[in-house]
Order: sequence, then structure tokens, then C-alpha cells
Amino acid sequence: MAVNPTNIPNNITAETNAASTDERRSLVNRQLPSMVLSDGAESSMTGPPLPFPHYLNSEGKARYRFTVEGSAVITGGTGTLALNCARALLEHGCSGLALLDRQPPSDPTIRAALSSLTTDFPSSTVLVLQADVTDEASVRRALEEAKASLDDITICCCFAGVVDCQHAVDLDVDRWRQTIDVNLTGSYVTARAVAREMMAAQTGGSIVFIASISGHIVNFPQPQASYNVSKAGVLHLTKCLAAEWARYGIRVNSISPGYMDTILNEGPGLAAAREQWNARNPMGRMGTPEELAGPLIMLCSYAGSFINGADIVVDGGACVF
Repeated sequence: MAVNPTNIPNNITAETNAASTDERRSLVNRQLPSMVLSDGAESSMTGPPLPFPHYLNSEGKARYRFTVEGSAVITGGTGTLALNCARALLEHGCSGLALLDRQPPSDPTIRAALSSLTTDFPSSTVLVLQADVTDEASVRRALEEAKASLDDITICCCFAGVVDCQHAVDLDVDRWRQTIDVNLTGSYVTARAVAREMMAAQTGGSIVFIASISGHIVNFPQPQASYNVSKAGVLHLTKCLAAEWARYGIRVNSISPGYMDTILNEGPGLAAAREQWNARNPMGRMGTPEELAGPLIMLCSYAGSFINGADIVVDGGACVF
């Protein structure tokens, strides 16, 4: 008579063994899903772009090269960098914007930002919609509201993000998860929702993630492991989605800003850190918000039609060391 050394009833042991066998059979017989790449034919969503209209002169061609078409969704849309890039998109022809922010549109700061854009671009539709990028339902609701007022959404820029500077040994796991959830998962949630709209409308489009030099290097002197890891994830997410979604005419790229001269990096408490950041930069300074707009316009316009899965580092050379 066989002895059951674990004192587990034989019928339970048999069920466990059977389940294990089924799991192994399922594992060895599984079939992996496979990406589908475009053939690049003219009839596909990735065919060569149309030539410039023949009637354009040199100045017209220069303007056309950086023209932005359709509407844009921008997360973290009322932050300094996002607002500056939103303005640039409108300047280059974007017909409308949906600025997604976790704060309600009634917030005085947000109302002031909205008023500035609508005053300067009266023929464009500019919306501020409340949304939590980590909540799929919240993002879907905002997109449905945006679709009701905007032309085809052909651009998505993910600026929403949080920073948490703490020594890793002291960092609470819940705060670690929050940073990853907003910066990485939030980018994925938003991009996927917008990509589904682009696929359904067969418009194609451009998705731009705002990564960071923090995804390339370990920042100094501040410890911020959770932020660095989240941005490294954004960099690889860019490449993964660029491979999967290209056949739908959707290009996915990222921009990695260095230290930018915004309110987040101001104040006497950061003076010593700013001094070190500038000292370690070949250009000896921080970037201005406007210096981020040019690369973003390139990625969203005719000029970036063959750029896919790329990351543009805008840091004055900080990453060369």
C-alpha cells in the first residue's frame, strides 16, 4: 500500500496531479500570437506620403512640411510643457485640442490657460476635460466627450506624470506603484484608447510619449528610482507599440527631455541641485519649454512621416557623460 507522506487525502493528490498535467499540456501546446507588419504598399496605411502639392512655392513647401492635421489629445494638458506644446500644435494647423487633466475645468489656473488658447486661436476648438489616466473608464469618457466636439483625433501626446524623489531603501511600495501607475500605465491606457479610435476611423496618426533622460541615465544628485524606472518603461513601450501599430498607420515615438526650466524645478530649495544639473550639462543650462515644441511638431507633422519607434533626447547633451 502506497504511503502519502504529506498526509493529504489521495483523492486531492490525484486531482492536483491531474491539474498539473493539464497545465503542462496547455503550456506545451500553446500558440503565440504574432505581430502583423505592413507591406508598405501604396494602398496600405504605411505607404509613402503624397508628394507636395505642385502649386506650392518654396515658402509654401517649407510651411507644408511642418503642417499638423486633425485634432490632438494631450494628457497632463494644463502643465507648463504640455500647454506650450499645445500652443505650438495650434500654430502649425491643429484644428482642435482636448487637454486632459486630473483637475476639474473649473480650477482657476486651468480656466486661465483655456482662456489664453481660445483667445489666441478663436477658430480652433479647445477643450479641457477631467480624466484620471490610470482609470480606463475615466479616459474613455473623456475621449467620447472629445469626439463629440473635435475633428478626427490624429495626435496623442502623453505628458501626464509624477516625480517622487526618495532614497530607494525608504520608498514606500504604494508610492512606488503610484509613480509607475501614472507615468507608465497611464501612458499605455491613454495611448491604447486613442489608438483604438484611430484604428476604427482608419485615419492613422501620431502618438508621442514624454519619456525623460531619467529613462536613459541615473539622475544626480537626487535619488528617484521609481521615476527613472517608469520612464525607462515608457521608452520600451514606445518601441513595442511602434512595432504593433504601424500597420494601422499609427506612428509611436517618444521625446526625452532633460531638466527643463519650469515651476517644478524652481525655488531656493532646489538651488543646489540646479547648480549641479547645469554644471554637468555641456550647454551649462536647463532647457526652455519652447525647446521641446520643435521636436514634437516634427513627430506630429508631415516631416516625421517615416519616424517610428524613435526617442528624441532634448537635453543639451546631459546624457553624453
